[in-house]
Amino acid sequence: MFLQFSSQFMGNNQTGSVTHPVPFHLTGRSGVGPGEQDWGYVTVRPEAHIFYWLYYHERTTEHPLVIWLQGGPGASSTGYGNFEELGIVDTNLNVRNYSWVKHVNVLFIDNPVGTGFSYVDSYSALTTNNSQIAKDLVTFTGGFLEAHPEFKTVPLYIFSESYGGKMAAEYALFLDKAIKDGNIEVPLEGVALGDSWVSPIDSVLTWAPFLLQMGFVDTEGYNIIDSYAQQTKAAIDAGKYELATDLWGRTEMIILQVTGGIDFYNVLFPVHSSSKSRPITSFRGLVNKLLLRDDDDLDHFMNTVVKEALEIPAEVTWGGQSGDVFDYLSEDFMKPATEVVEQLLEKTDLTVCVFTGQLDLIVDTPGTLLWAEQLKWSEAKNWATATRSPVVINGIIEGYKKSFGNFHFYWLLRSGHMVPTDNPTGALKLLQEITHYK
Repeated sequence: MFLQFSSQFMGNNQTGSVTHPVPFHLTGRSGVGPGEQDWGYVTVRPEAHIFYWLYYHERTTEHPLVIWLQGGPGASSTGYGNFEELGIVDTNLNVRNYSWVKHVNVLFIDNPVGTGFSYVDSYSALTTNNSQIAKDLVTFTGGFLEAHPEFKTVPLYIFSESYGGKMAAEYALFLDKAIKDGNIEVPLEGVALGDSWVSPIDSVLTWAPFLLQMGFVDTEGYNIIDSYAQQTKAAIDAGKYELATDLWGRTEMIILQVTGGIDFYNVLFPVHSSSKSRPITSFRGLVNKLLLRDDDDLDHFMNTVVKEALEIPAEVTWGGQSGDVFDYLSEDFMKPATEVVEQLLEKTDLTVCVFTGQLDLIVDTPGTLLWAEQLKWSEAKNWATATRSPVVINGIIEGYKKSFGNFHFYWLLRSGHMVPTDNPTGALKLLQEITHYK
């Protein structure tokens, strides 16, 4: 059964139109946690509605606007990014010491359509490839700026995580063109790709050596994992991308079996024996747990506390269509976006940042560095030979960075897939250096 809403909630349903659960106030509103906020929907296509949640930095436009895109595809920025990584409060409503909202304006977007509080009226409106997602995000940007014209002159940066990085790269490329064509007015300055699923096969092929070097498998375990990784590569080489997605899932299932259980988000997180009571035994279970972040506590929090505070209609269920989002993108899931990153470096003046958490397994550092070093652009050799320097904060090395021209690569230590959660100090330093906030 598909969602149907009253015109009072959804407005006129014109593409690019903005709608709000309650009347819009220019001075911001009280949402969840301290500070002024705003939220609403942008109808990006007929039957396709994107939800956003804006957190103002002390209601000032002197600081940049940072968009945060979550991964999955189908994981919610307003949920995971907001309450588990960098929002003003956590799910216990405790103020986060290292919240990005204390430094910049933050815009969480539930993307693609069908993710989080975003939704479609029929499955035919779900996206099936990265270009469709990028086009929707450009349309969303126009609608958002229509509702919030104060941000038309504020430096804009797109930050992302996991599959969000694959989406962010093409979104930035399309938005840059829309700006140059005069269709959208906003000073887009840069894009940051965190632990990003930009070259999926490079991650898959480096899982076995990464686990061997970290001591999680022996040579026999290495060979078993690598054999499935090679099958995944063969499917990609043959252009069988949906099969490659299935084989990606099988490879991760094998890793769980060979290691006896491992945390894909941070390999050093302890895996308690009690977790064996709910083992991952199916492809759907794998997707729900590892990509869509199946989290009963967060699900309850979003569909009760948040839903009531934001006055989201009862018909909307946070995460209700997230599984469908992944299913419709399953063929596109294993396709690379490296050419898009190359175009960002070669055809735009945008700052392009890639950052990786040292302890991430989903998108491991060796695989990320591999595709970054193989990018084809005019300054590739200069970047490759540039000086790699430590990122030092209060006398402690929190990571390393290498920069040349508009390309910046950061290694963040003691962190896994969710860098702002595991190493908030290092993440804030990166945020400051990329956005140049005061």
